[in-house]
Amino acid sequence: MDVFIIGITGKVGSLLAQKLVTRGDTVRGLVRQAEQRVDLAAQGIDAVVGNLASMTTDELALAFNDADAIVFTAGSNGGQAEITRAIDDAGVAKAIKASQQARVHRLALVSVLPESWRERNLSDEEEYYFTAKKKADIALSRSELDWLILRPSLLVDDPEIGTVSLGPAEFHGQISRADVAETLAELLHEPRIRQQILELNVGSVPIRDAVQANRHRY
Repeated sequence: MDVFIIGITGKVGSLLAQKLVTRGDTVRGLVRQAEQRVDLAAQGIDAVVGNLASMTTDELALAFNDADAIVFTAGSNGGQAEITRAIDDAGVAKAIKASQQARVHRLALVSVLPESWRERNLSDEEEYYFTAKKKADIALSRSELDWLILRPSLLVDDPEIGTVSLGPAEFHGQISRADVAETLAELLHEPRIRQQILELNVGSVPIRDAVQANRHRY
């Protein structure tokens, strides 16, 4: 596959890129600095230098350039509202339009469990972050793309376990970013999983088996 990752320098995005390259896929992505492009080139990954917030839809569609799938792993993580708006809200909307324009039908979005952080007293900016994530989920789910929304639990940097709990509704716990990346890689390679929202938590099912258990049966 030829996969274009928005957020390729982030923790999940970079792990996903490594896993896809290991599988033999062509991996490309969007970076903000030329130095990042050089670093990725050393890993056999091509990158386009650009700022998602300021790029036009035409520019983003041109960057996609015949990709088989787009993966959107970028996010503000509850930071300043204007950044959240530009990335998690408008950025996803732009990616949807650019995918349609570039005739790339498969778009996978890493979102968030709606109940995440509800045990905390959230700031206004954090509340806005969850609102933006939900708005993006709705926009993608209403598109005609071959979309996929993955909602992982609290992301941690623990070692990869290789087993998960994956389904339309999961409890909120925590999961390693490496297991999220591996799950994404498996999902991208399973075309029968399409137009689905899947939630992801730590669990006991091998990742490949968990993915296969959620595929549409035609």
